[in-house]
Amino acid sequence: MRGCLVVAALVVATPALAGPLTTRAPVVDLPAGRLGDAVLALGRQSGTSIVIGDPGLWARRVPAVRGRMSARAALDRLASAAHADVVAAGPIGWRLVARAPRVASVRVRRPKVVPVVAPVAEGADIVVTGSKRDVRLRDFAGQVALLDGVDLALGGAGGTDAILARLASVSSTHLGAGRNKLFIRGIADSSFTGPTQTTVGQYFGDLRLSYNAPDPDLRLYDIASVEVLEGPQGTLYGAGSLGGIIRTVPNAPELGAVSASIAGGLSATWHGDPGADLGATLNMPLGERVALRVVGYGVSEGGYIDNPVRDRRDVNRTRIGGGRAMLRLDAGNGWMVDLGGIGQWTKGDDSQYADRDAPALIRSSAIVQGFSADYTMGQAVVSGAIGGLKVKSSTGIVGQALTERYDATLPEGEARVFTQRNATSMIANETRLWRPMRNGFGWVVGGSFTHNRTRLSRSLGPVDAPAPVTGVTNRIDEATLYGEGSLELMPGLTATAGARVTRASLAGTGEDVAPARLETVALARARVTADRIETSLLPSASLIAAVLPKVSLYGRYQQGFRPGGLAIESDFVRRFENDRVRTLESGVRYGLAGVDSAYLSASVSHTIWQDIQADFIDATGLPSTANIGDGRIWTFSAAGGWKPVVGLTLDAGFTYNDSRVTEPSAALFVALARMSQVPNIARYAGRLGADYRRDIGRDLELRVYGWARYVGRSRLGVGPVLGEEQGDYLDTALTVRVGRPSLGVTLGVTNLTDSVGNRFALGTPFQVGSGQITPQRPRTLRIGLDAAF
Repeated sequence: MRGCLVVAALVVATPALAGPLTTRAPVVDLPAGRLGDAVLALGRQSGTSIVIGDPGLWARRVPAVRGRMSARAALDRLASAAHADVVAAGPIGWRLVARAPRVASVRVRRPKVVPVVAPVAEGADIVVTGSKRDVRLRDFAGQVALLDGVDLALGGAGGTDAILARLASVSSTHLGAGRNKLFIRGIADSSFTGPTQTTVGQYFGDLRLSYNAPDPDLRLYDIASVEVLEGPQGTLYGAGSLGGIIRTVPNAPELGAVSASIAGGLSATWHGDPGADLGATLNMPLGERVALRVVGYGVSEGGYIDNPVRDRRDVNRTRIGGGRAMLRLDAGNGWMVDLGGIGQWTKGDDSQYADRDAPALIRSSAIVQGFSADYTMGQAVVSGAIGGLKVKSSTGIVGQALTERYDATLPEGEARVFTQRNATSMIANETRLWRPMRNGFGWVVGGSFTHNRTRLSRSLGPVDAPAPVTGVTNRIDEATLYGEGSLELMPGLTATAGARVTRASLAGTGEDVAPARLETVALARARVTADRIETSLLPSASLIAAVLPKVSLYGRYQQGFRPGGLAIESDFVRRFENDRVRTLESGVRYGLAGVDSAYLSASVSHTIWQDIQADFIDATGLPSTANIGDGRIWTFSAAGGWKPVVGLTLDAGFTYNDSRVTEPSAALFVALARMSQVPNIARYAGRLGADYRRDIGRDLELRVYGWARYVGRSRLGVGPVLGEEQGDYLDTALTVRVGRPSLGVTLGVTNLTDSVGNRFALGTPFQVGSGQITPQRPRTLRIGLDAAF
């Protein structure tokens, strides 16, 4: 099941498990992949009740099952492939339980099967785990995208780019891995990584990945699913979720089972250097109640930008290495303890931008503009149940550092370098108690505390001896209480309301403040600090109605906010204030992806954005942050899919954004009067995808997956200096896999047309306006091999 939760699949009761009613068995068409996905398809096709209570069993790989047979015969095949047993669950239902491994040295207790989602009378249930209280997708009032981890890793596990490729509503800057900012639904603040908090909340499981640091761009190895919730999520997620959240759900350690997998590939890039990738996963029980799951990977992406000034070719190779480990303890009585860690280290030899007016993939720069992005996280999660209520407490410690070099050479001048280091540390805890929806009522209450410290240090000058320039340190302690509840007013009509109270204590200090021209001003600002307390209340409400068996209509109101802080302008440090969004949204949903042969979801939203935090270029040519005024955003978003024939699935997505800075601040009025569009968001974006699967005999499956994604024009930033156009490009990919769940070979091609495009109109802020582009990676061919044991 998407969301990697326990699911019960039930359609209307039929005697299908007992055998066909006619002399000819029905046709069964079950895809290769995860057992849970195959069970969902079987339940839908045959009208049977099948329950899986173990998330680890749900994720086990099974081959495709196709042909004429009874549902019970198909279920037996799936169970055999997944090393599971079929157990009766009532007169017309069945459940699958994992077999104890046949390893003499390991005693394994058969896991308990406790369905946490009650069977329903029609269709299979998909649970939105990002709702924090196990809300079924059919009952969730909002736009949700649920991406399968296996699909994301097809043709090589990428990072955030794999998510962007499958969604039209998510966009990004393109400075390089570990340096980018993400945006959802037209809510974008700026192109640079500065003191402002992100507009998209990123989570790994239940823990926030970062607070005001760039996207760490973790590689998506051994991932169960990714959930994307569009629109503000202030009630449940608080600050930094103005545009929405992206929640990555890893595969959990599996008790009582030994398994391993490995995947690797070699790639060749047109006009560039070759690359390679390798990743491996090991799941191992450490006794009856403990299991360890370890993931490790390394990626080398070949460069493709040439720099004739330094007589270097393919200068922008990027290397990524990392891994994670999770130890799970079954503490008994339904309680689990998970202890884990994540680490990823990224190094870019040089920047990936090019000169707009030069031949393709050429940049003339005087210095090397490399970067490094390091990310580490330690986490502890305790979960269980108290009576009919569920409890989860998650604690994380995060360290993130981004070091960047920019070419600051002046025309006809000596080579200069600008170096910036953004070092972030965060400690966060969230504890919540919830009652899943039962008998028409469900709720969640919780509290969280976050401590975040970010130090931005900078230097500028000759390459061999740059001097420190003004920097800044921002600190925040954020304590919150929140709650949300749902009530079924009548059959098919559910109302939800909630609120979040946040108390944020902010402090900031200027670092390396330079002397000003006027000594008195310099003395007044040399010890810049900003201590203050902000309290915010974020209410929410929604209403969803099931007007037809597969059709739901909903309306929702949400708010989001970001706290203020300190920013650098020229040689001084100054304060910027918090900003807030209010969004009113209405939508419709028909069917469910992965369950129904056709599905569609669409929404229209209107957002009011007050005191927008955004970046601009100051008098010294460096990016700074300010409140640029108030704005509004209209967004239309739609996604759908269709299965016209057995084995073929077509999907599409489209988003339209109309954004304006309606009331610019007095300081930036002249600039914004000429350029009022919110930066980095294309007015139009869309994608098409096709996924074809076919059994070719001997338990082999052919899978062909292709997609095309168009990103329309947008602006780099606000004001005439940052008014460079970007976007208006088409990205494409095609991947073919032949094999079994346990062994497969893939052949993939990205950027089929070998187009250049312009994903992002910035490489160095010191040459803004001189014609910079960030081209697409040229056509790249990858041959890969994956195996599971």
